[in-house]
Amino acid sequence: MGISLKHIKDIPDFDRPREKLAARGPEALSDTELLAILLGSGVKGKDVFQVAHAILRKLDRDREKVNVETLVSIEGVGLAKACQIVASFEFARRRLLRRSVVIQKAQDVLPLVSYIANKKQEYFLCISLNGANEVIGNRVVTVGLLNTNQVHPREVFADAISDRAASIILVHNHPSGVLKPSPDDLATTRQLVDAGRILGIPVLDHIIVTRKGYLSFKERGLM
Repeated sequence: MGISLKHIKDIPDFDRPREKLAARGPEALSDTELLAILLGSGVKGKDVFQVAHAILRKLDRDREKVNVETLVSIEGVGLAKACQIVASFEFARRRLLRRSVVIQKAQDVLPLVSYIANKKQEYFLCISLNGANEVIGNRVVTVGLLNTNQVHPREVFADAISDRAASIILVHNHPSGVLKPSPDDLATTRQLVDAGRILGIPVLDHIIVTRKGYLSFKERGLM
């Protein structure tokens, strides 16, 4: 862990997480210390390091995605701290994606959207790409049943236009696990492909993901 779980007041100033980060950089800190900075403080009966350690232990053991529901179930983590941690992780994820991910085929998209495969509702995502097919945005457009009334071109392309995207990829999940486009899937895709053609932001693919795998409209000749 890099440090023992002791009260922060008992740690010399130069070894306290914030002072240590400022003096030696974030690379010098353990995961517990980094998380302790995000938490800020502990609660009565639990030092900030104990709370941070409990969070890491739960996430490592259960292999859970960082989300508010998981975090608030841990003693010492309230809603405000949970939201702060989730926001920090999401911000870092987006910034890293914007710098490094290049999409050449449907399978390249899967690591970016795997978290929706186990969702009990349908999530519809829009991934924005620049001219080099690098990811510059990855956003949830709607949550719920997928149909042409809910997934309006205005909602899908608003952020893509703001991103100055050269193209987009659509992704949604099937909670049923069935890897087959529904009539609404096909109608929505046609509508968005037509809108993209008018806006000059082509839809490169529409991908359905489930726990069992994925289906690419482009690979199946459905675009």
